[in-house]
Amino acid sequence: MKVTVNIDCTPEEARAFFGLPDVQPMQEHLMREMQERLSMNLKAMDPETMIKTWLPTAVKGFEQWQDMVAAQMSSTRTK
Repeated sequence: MKVTVNIDCTPEEARAFFGLPDVQPMQEHLMREMQERLSMNLKAMDPETMIKTWLPTAVKGFEQWQDMVAAQMSSTRTK
């Protein structure tokens, strides 16, 4: 025997039927908080500060890459 049941309800009604909590207010609050923090951080980061923050890391990574390539080339010459 095969039984098919179709239920027409909204997500809110289904959540209430199964006893699940309504987390929409919490999600909205968290999204507002994240947007405010992101906006504050973006306003604080002017281009000069960003360059001063990121440039040393980028240069150090490039130097490490150069050292790795140089080490590979020197190891292939000795073989």
